[in-house]
Amino acid sequence: FAQYEARSNQVAHLLRSLGLSRGDRVAIYMENNAEYLMLAWGALRTGLRVTAIATHLASDEIDYILNDSGARVLFISEAMAARAADLKAKETSDNCRFMLGPSKPGFLDLEEALEKQSSIPVADQSEGIEMLYSSGTTGRPKAVRKPLPEMPFGHPPPSYQSFADIYGVDENTTYFHPAPLYHAAPLLGHLRVIRFGGCCLVTQKFDAERALALMDKHNVTHTQWVPTHFVRLLRLPPEVRKQYKGTHHRVAIHAAAPCPVEIKQQMLDWWGPIIFEYYGGSEGNGYVAITAAEWLEKKGSVGRAKVGKLRVCDEQGDEVPVGVEGTVFFEDGPKFAYHNDPDKTATAHNKHGWSTLGDVGYVDEDGYLFLTDRKAFVIVSGGVNIYPQEAENLLSSHPEVIDVAVFGIPDPEFGEQVKAVVQPVQIDLADSEMETRLLDFCREHLSHVKCPRSIDFREDLPRQDNGKLYKRKLRDEYWSKHNEGNKP
Repeated sequence: FAQYEARSNQVAHLLRSLGLSRGDRVAIYMENNAEYLMLAWGALRTGLRVTAIATHLASDEIDYILNDSGARVLFISEAMAARAADLKAKETSDNCRFMLGPSKPGFLDLEEALEKQSSIPVADQSEGIEMLYSSGTTGRPKAVRKPLPEMPFGHPPPSYQSFADIYGVDENTTYFHPAPLYHAAPLLGHLRVIRFGGCCLVTQKFDAERALALMDKHNVTHTQWVPTHFVRLLRLPPEVRKQYKGTHHRVAIHAAAPCPVEIKQQMLDWWGPIIFEYYGGSEGNGYVAITAAEWLEKKGSVGRAKVGKLRVCDEQGDEVPVGVEGTVFFEDGPKFAYHNDPDKTATAHNKHGWSTLGDVGYVDEDGYLFLTDRKAFVIVSGGVNIYPQEAENLLSSHPEVIDVAVFGIPDPEFGEQVKAVVQPVQIDLADSEMETRLLDFCREHLSHVKCPRSIDFREDLPRQDNGKLYKRKLRDEYWSKHNEGNKP
């Protein structure tokens, strides 16, 4: 903790020496490593906006984010040097680009620059905030810009305090979230735990069995996951799972993507009633949460609103009755805007000023939210709206399936038909017989209109480590082939 404090203070002094003041932006482009959180906290404690850049992006995508954000300083690691070598972003000049590790041309040595700085706090500390970019699955990514915190420095923002209150985070917490720090949930989860005196376990990548081993070795008390992690954990052989006890594990949080009921039930059967779920986004406009006990009474729900008031609306922006599906909005939630995109900001709000993340669902008579799907992924077949999440949830529970995407593809008669692309446990066994088994499995449990008409198999699906499935990439492949075939 003393090293973390000292290093983050050196980061703060470095940023001040470069002329950055409250509200300015700084970017971090690194793999998970020991310095990442110190760099982020050093910037946040000087009132800056921190942009974490995904490591899988190409150079032109990084350039776009640097230019769009107006980041005045860039921190990168040696591991990212090759991709960063030809960056052309105008905002970060050569004397404001720093590399962790032996510096390459165009970058200054970060370690050398920090060692020259004081390790005591800067005189004008203030609370900063993250400014993170969307995944960009439907075009250029956009940054979520939230107001800077106005409370005195050292007072955790309300979102930090509610995290600690809901999940019992304190100085006895050891937290493990096996995901890249450039995503909102792992970055903010780790920073929140450290703010309340807890310890964090950071790894470079997720491996199911190693995750269980690390939890035992380091007496982990709190974890955070996405449903894909759960599936991979459940696919471990029973004899492997039984080796690990999780003796200190008392809170397992999951979010970021829909979790099939069957998968969550299996996790509860394994770990017991310690699994908490929440629904929210980087926008921070609302927060919905549910305990294990509540979920067992309301299976499939993501919970009740803890921040903001839930409103489910029709296409005109008017609230619909209890139990009726519509677009999910939050009323009286924290404010946000999309940086440099007033049009997208406007479309995320309705005539009442309520804001949405673009999800479809309904609220029951007790105020519990049930999500149906993303509005953008609704399949319209023969005039019928089909939400693919039902078929995805069902197929993901099949023992031969690791991951699945369901979406609409062109159909000459109905406009669209339901298609599934499956990542099987064993790709070498994927054949027409497996396709028949999975299609029959769907038809046993779902209305035939909701079931895929056909299934393709792939070794991997475009799912990032934040748990989000980039279905748009798959869907666009099929539609572009269709459009090419129809060209005169």
